Amino acid sequence: MIHQYKLGGYNIVLDVCSGSVHVVDEVAYDMITLFENREKGAIIDNLLEKYSDREDVTKEDLSDCYDQILALKAEGKLFAPDTFESMAGHLKEKTAGVIKALCLHVAHTCNLNCAYCFASQGKYHGERAVMSFEVGKRALDFLIENSGTRRNLEVDFFGGEPLMNFEVVKQLVAYARSVEKQHNKNFRFTLTTNGLQIDDDVIEFANRECSNVVLSLDGRKEIHDRYRVDYSGKGSWDRIVPKFQKLVEARGGKNYYMRGTFTHLNPDFLNDVKQMLDLGFTELSMEPVVCAPGDPSELTAQDLPIVLEQYEKLAELMIKRKDEGRPFTFYHYMLDLTDGPCIYKRISGCGSGTEYMAVTPWGDLYPCHQFVGDEKFKLGNIWDGVTNKEIQNEFAACNVYAHPECKDCWARLYCSGGCAANAYHSTGSVTGVYEYGCTLFKKRMECALMLAIKDKLSD
Repeated sequence: MIHQYKLGGYNIVLDVCSGSVHVVDEVAYDMITLFENREKGAIIDNLLEKYSDREDVTKEDLSDCYDQILALKAEGKLFAPDTFESMAGHLKEKTAGVIKALCLHVAHTCNLNCAYCFASQGKYHGERAVMSFEVGKRALDFLIENSGTRRNLEVDFFGGEPLMNFEVVKQLVAYARSVEKQHNKNFRFTLTTNGLQIDDDVIEFANRECSNVVLSLDGRKEIHDRYRVDYSGKGSWDRIVPKFQKLVEARGGKNYYMRGTFTHLNPDFLNDVKQMLDLGFTELSMEPVVCAPGDPSELTAQDLPIVLEQYEKLAELMIKRKDEGRPFTFYHYMLDLTDGPCIYKRISGCGSGTEYMAVTPWGDLYPCHQFVGDEKFKLGNIWDGVTNKEIQNEFAACNVYAHPECKDCWARLYCSGGCAANAYHSTGSVTGVYEYGCTLFKKRMECALMLAIKDKLSD
């Protein structure tokens, strides 16, 4: 299977199953389009007619081009067959019972009242609560006990707003550091925050202990303050931006992400990216909103062409700024064509519910943060472990080939079947397909591949 498209001045041919990416001239591009459906002579005649006004396109040249395509096919770099389906469950079977990451919901409460919040303003459709040190400690022990021989363990402090329980966060990190060596483990912590409670203590802690921090900012002040307001209705932009700038400056090059959300209000999200850049931030992410159907913030069919155009213009801006010596990173365009995830990981799908779980303030386990509060997805708890094997098995079987719609999709080995939560919330099944999200993902991948080509050719 191949995918052909034109972007950034390149004629791009992706061979889906080999991962080979080809940049070709217009004639070769057209010949590849015809290659599998016509005989050599018919293809040459067709292209001689199409390019009759070009003296440089001869029958001999076209014959040579055909032979080169045939050679690439023989080498497995074009029209490679899909031989991966039988391996789809291998990785999850091999690592069954091994957990590598937890999302610790240290605070089911928040000091903001964001209208589009999927977590119901941090309460997850339940009661407000904060995690005790004892529950958090047990969660870390649970992770160690169930991590097998895996050394690197990931823990994300999440909410609500985790800084509303900052003392417990600090205690938990101190505990993890005190036991990691004896268990031959290395904890890597991430903190996700809206920024309101950032102070010097938080900055010093985050920059010392957190391998990454995720900072919530929706870009332009008028966009951010439309949704991200406190309980008195006051926007938070003016209060958090200086704190984010101070934290990022103090990180000294360590990883962080400015994480924005775009909605029906701002499908022109590139303007929000530009605002983040003007503020001095260069590690950026803008995510499409996750919300209930019919919500006022939901992206619509009318928004789609605008959003797709924004992704292309974003890629153009990245090229321009890199040429100017002012590069920036966009999360969804990070793509490694040579040392990316192995094929087992690509076809296994999301690790939610198997190698990754969310822990509530009470110690309940869920497949990921987007399922928290939905009782039918409760897996168990950190004392008894996973007891709801039926749901876990459903997630374990959720790989790229479990989605019938994915089998003929050119992007399947990049998205791995997509987000189980988005699939469930849009179709009622974790093996469903969130079509709107798929369309956005495919456009992002086209842009990311183009940028990778640009970098490669520049090198």
